[in-house]
Amino acid sequence: MKKNDIIELNITDVTLQGSGVGHYDSLAVFVPETVTGDKIEAHILKVKSNCAFAKVHRIIEPSKSRIGVDCTSFKKCGGCAFRHINYSFEAGLKANAVKNNLNRIGGVDPQFEPITTLAPDGYRNKCQYPVSKNEGGIDIGFFSSHSHRVVDCPGCNLQPEIFSKAQKAFKDFLLKHKISVYDETTEMGLVRHLYLRRANVTEEVMACVVINGDKMPFVNELVDCFKAVFGDDLKSVIININKKKTNVILGEKCVTVFGSDHITDVLCGVKVRISPLSFYQVNHDVAELLYKKAKEYVEPNGKTVLDLYCGAGTIGLSMAKEAKRIIGVEIIPEAVKDAKFNASTNGFCNAEFICDDAAGAAKQLSEKGIRPDVVILDPPRKGCDEELIRIVANDFAPERVVYVSCDSATLARDCKIFKALGYETVKAAPFDMFPRTGHVETVALLVRAVSAI
Repeated sequence: MKKNDIIELNITDVTLQGSGVGHYDSLAVFVPETVTGDKIEAHILKVKSNCAFAKVHRIIEPSKSRIGVDCTSFKKCGGCAFRHINYSFEAGLKANAVKNNLNRIGGVDPQFEPITTLAPDGYRNKCQYPVSKNEGGIDIGFFSSHSHRVVDCPGCNLQPEIFSKAQKAFKDFLLKHKISVYDETTEMGLVRHLYLRRANVTEEVMACVVINGDKMPFVNELVDCFKAVFGDDLKSVIININKKKTNVILGEKCVTVFGSDHITDVLCGVKVRISPLSFYQVNHDVAELLYKKAKEYVEPNGKTVLDLYCGAGTIGLSMAKEAKRIIGVEIIPEAVKDAKFNASTNGFCNAEFICDDAAGAAKQLSEKGIRPDVVILDPPRKGCDEELIRIVANDFAPERVVYVSCDSATLARDCKIFKALGYETVKAAPFDMFPRTGHVETVALLVRAVSAI
């Protein structure tokens, strides 16, 4: 087999990146936009010693799991991985991936609960649109896969329709007032991103424009542009200043030019203040179900609960009524400010929050002799540092650890470390927080073994 060969291939598996997998002369061949059960002719693009990469030349016999693609940007945009696959197959694929990672990487075999799924479209309450100049005007959409090339995407099925209307209105505003947009190569131009947030319960909207400068021109017209789309639901228009050469979307400074510096939503019965820099789950309804499962695993009644990587405090506060004490830790000052406000406005006197990285705060608490009954971990995709895991397991030694993960591979790696330190992974529940993408959330319960006590 060599480059540009056309081969017949049976697809027998699918990766979480959306590529089907077939085998030819015992060599794995990865083919995007295919699904288990497809019989295809594959056009070989690249051959390596251990695998090959191809594209579909012709579908000979489609899989029963294949569906028609309902998005014109699917092949170009780097967002969705599974728009060509029916949703029940996608959900099963993700559940299997979590199980396989925990078994294979982590060496653990917990009781696996069924994957939780809801509507696969229109679920996102946040959207970040990069802005780029093209020869004929402006592109506003999403980055293509593995690049920073902006794909103009006038409508996205994962977003509420009103976001697409705001996207178009914002593009018209930029063109009308001849406002420059940012160029990564030259580091010139003003507007970098449009960032929208919408509360699911209150329906309040925040519109945030990220700029490479100190001031946004035509601010009144900008506010009117968003008012025309969102009406009275528009509660906040913010200019975020980011003049650094960075892949990080938001800068540290926010200037409120209309309304409030935050919006409010309700999650698990708790009022939550959301600022531009606060972490908040993008799928509200699945997040509620995930938090309920986390609460079930924590068993918070009368316990001291340490919530590491707490963001705006949403997980910990969702169980504050039952817990004896909630201690949240978060490194972003604005998020800690929101978490404290959320505790106060909901009348939780038993919740406190520390601004520090998880390892640093854990060390501080350990030195003060604070011993939580349960530790909640909700780290970024890279998982936890081994130092933090050792502090949790050896210094705090809680009876339970509840781990919320957006990457089951790093979760599995960390469960393996916990296992060596005396913690058994007894339950795991996947949640499809990000349908149609290659991501899946997992909640795992780790219990301290009797022999470790």
